[in-house]
Amino acid sequence: MQRLYLLLFIVLTGSRTVEAQKIMTLQECYERAYASAPLSAEKAVYDNIWQIRNRNLLKSWLPVLDANGSFIYNSSVVDMADAIGSLPVPGIDGLIKPLPHEQYRITLDINQMIYDGGAIKSARALEKMDLLINQKENESDLYKLRTQVNSHYFSLMLLDRQKELLQNYLELISRKITSLNSAAESGMILKSDIDILTSEKLKLEQQLSENGIRKESLLRILSALTGTEIDVSVQFVLPQVKEIPAAELTRPELGIFDLRREQLDASLRLIHSERMPRAFGFATLGYGNPPGSNFFRDEFAPYYILGAGFKWNIFDWNKVKNEKQIVSLRQNLIDARKNDMTDNLKRLLDAKSSEISSLESLLRTDTELIEIRKRITAAAGSQYDNGTITVTEYMNEFNSEKEAVINYEIHRINLAMARIEYLNICGKEIE
Repeated sequence: MQRLYLLLFIVLTGSRTVEAQKIMTLQECYERAYASAPLSAEKAVYDNIWQIRNRNLLKSWLPVLDANGSFIYNSSVVDMADAIGSLPVPGIDGLIKPLPHEQYRITLDINQMIYDGGAIKSARALEKMDLLINQKENESDLYKLRTQVNSHYFSLMLLDRQKELLQNYLELISRKITSLNSAAESGMILKSDIDILTSEKLKLEQQLSENGIRKESLLRILSALTGTEIDVSVQFVLPQVKEIPAAELTRPELGIFDLRREQLDASLRLIHSERMPRAFGFATLGYGNPPGSNFFRDEFAPYYILGAGFKWNIFDWNKVKNEKQIVSLRQNLIDARKNDMTDNLKRLLDAKSSEISSLESLLRTDTELIEIRKRITAAAGSQYDNGTITVTEYMNEFNSEKEAVINYEIHRINLAMARIEYLNICGKEIE
């Protein structure tokens, strides 16, 4: 018995899981589209590039090792015998050896940065801003996928609702045909009346067939966008946006402009560091003939040199000043482009807000129109049953009601889509 209960639990749990998988939200489609897009891998690549560049910049603090070798031949060297031979010292001429004309050297030169004026720190900050800009641009490119997802998602919702309505009307027509068949056999109505209803039934079946073909096509596209195999039985949830938020723009594209301005600020600090003094230490380990600066020693021997120094560009002919002016002009360009994009987005929001108001107004009249059309269709049905109108006149009212109901669903789904598009223009998420 326990095994039976366990098996029943597994079956019920599995069925609930399957049912849960048959429901898909718009936010879920966004997330899956982001995850499956090839662009999503770029963020990690940019991060790896930044880490490599950052490590290279940090290595600027490590000592620089250079191996050097040279051979020098001097055609003229100091003749010490002439300089010292005149001294009143007997036999000094024979003790003084001539300086060698050749010099042989192999050295290992070591240079160590002690103070760089903040250049490395500024360069690292500039690389960090470059990383943030690349990632924000990637986010902006991914954000554009929402437009495609919205289009196919709401089109599928509209097809589902249209299919449901067409099936309902097909059932009504089928029942009407069934009820009239017996009357036609007894001669109470014309056979042509049934033909008219059958013709309408065939039209509905054609529309249902076309609906199914379009849905399969859209499902393939949405499946490719989201990287998920979406079954025809999946139900798409209509997103509910109760209130339109204030027009506060947080689009990724606007964030790019802000980051580019910060990048220029970082470049200003790097430019400023070029005028700062730099201190460094150095050492040379060598082996040569003569060793080091000991020109009186004509033999190969090791030697070393230690020292420290500084460098300060005290005048650069206004080069840094001109670079700062260029940066300032670029910042002005960025501000102008950001303002232009902001104005364009606000115009889009105004247009979308008007569209939302128009659809809300249409929905209010649609509800009233459907109620009226249902009463007219019911009255026409009674009149047809009583023989006061023809079946064609009845079908005209029937189709008018169907059109009113379908228009209501179109307006309802388009309103939800317009509200979502309003959020997307703002850069806000679905709450």
